[in-house]
Amino acid sequence: MLNTLWLAFFIVSMVAALFQWLVLHDPDVFSRIVAALFEMAGLSVEIMVLLFGTLTLWMGFLRIAEAAGLVQGLARLLAPLFHRLMPEVPPGHPALGLITMNFAANGLGLDNAATPIGLRAMHALQSLNPEPRTATNAQILFLVLNASSLTLLPVTIFMYRAQQGAAEPALVFLPILLATSASTLAALLSVAFMQRLRLHDPVVLLWLAGTALLIGGLMALLAGMGAAAISATSSLLGNLVLISIIVLFLVCGAIKKVPVYESFVEGAKDGFDVSKNLLPYLVAMLCAVGVLRASGVLDMLLTGIREATLWVGLDARFIDALPTALVKPFSGSAARAMLIETMQHFGVDSFPALLAATMQGSTETTFYVVAVYFGAVGIQRVRHTIGCALLSDLAGVLASIAVCYWFFT
Repeated sequence: MLNTLWLAFFIVSMVAALFQWLVLHDPDVFSRIVAALFEMAGLSVEIMVLLFGTLTLWMGFLRIAEAAGLVQGLARLLAPLFHRLMPEVPPGHPALGLITMNFAANGLGLDNAATPIGLRAMHALQSLNPEPRTATNAQILFLVLNASSLTLLPVTIFMYRAQQGAAEPALVFLPILLATSASTLAALLSVAFMQRLRLHDPVVLLWLAGTALLIGGLMALLAGMGAAAISATSSLLGNLVLISIIVLFLVCGAIKKVPVYESFVEGAKDGFDVSKNLLPYLVAMLCAVGVLRASGVLDMLLTGIREATLWVGLDARFIDALPTALVKPFSGSAARAMLIETMQHFGVDSFPALLAATMQGSTETTFYVVAVYFGAVGIQRVRHTIGCALLSDLAGVLASIAVCYWFFT
């Protein structure tokens, strides 16, 4: 699937460029495409420089956590649930603890911590893979849930709104929470359908109900706060949890008489090795995305959606926020740029800006996540990963539109 999709990006981009040249008389489109190609290649290297440091740091701390038995403890705690969702993963396998830590980091908005933990989890799952170039069911479920935007505390969205002068930066907190819940549920249901998972199992239902109660309680607690208090609480909680995790790893390691410094260095070496293997996959995917954007395909798609919406007589205000949603599966930086441009053009508290912020917080950079996570372990056949992940993104976008019309009109 990934081979076909990657090839399609270039073919569709070429067709769109020819249309702009021959029909719209825009010969400069080819220079924009070539410029985007080299720009994305350079961006891939810039991303790698950031990943080198981040992965090295967090894989060092993870090695201490593993040596102290923390990862194994999490695995034992979640063994009943993951035995049903990932039956091919043995109970107590270290991958289960790493997956849990990754989901927790994502939920708290700790992106810098979540990615290294997730890569470590993917490597652990790969150790169980009988066909190293083909994604297993467990790897697909893990990646699709990762790509469903698990964030419960979207601190970065609050920051963007504050930078643009929003009176209440956290105004979109509850809409994002509802929309991202929809995208994650769609991710779980779509993978469960493809893999014939038994979600009606009592253990799975119990965990789902507990998660729903936890999210509901968090919403009820924060709904009673002012916007400034929500933003401050979210930021404080995220940073406090991050440093607390690091200290917990170190203290538990010391109690278990783990040589923390030596363990950190050994883990950091693994992070360096993982990082250097990612560059080819990032270059391939980001360059294809850059060509697609520069060819004008996304602009054509947006125009078509607007015309169809007006033709059937529906409210078209949501279309002004769609650029963020359309580019988010391909590029996080492009989606951020689209979000900020929407805020500046329409006003930070306008309906399009609020909707764009909600979409940004409830969708994920699907193709980047696939390239990084599967590229780190050399997987080339991704099976139903892309389809399920994009369905999750679609659910997040549709839920964002529905929730924002409910909240802000």
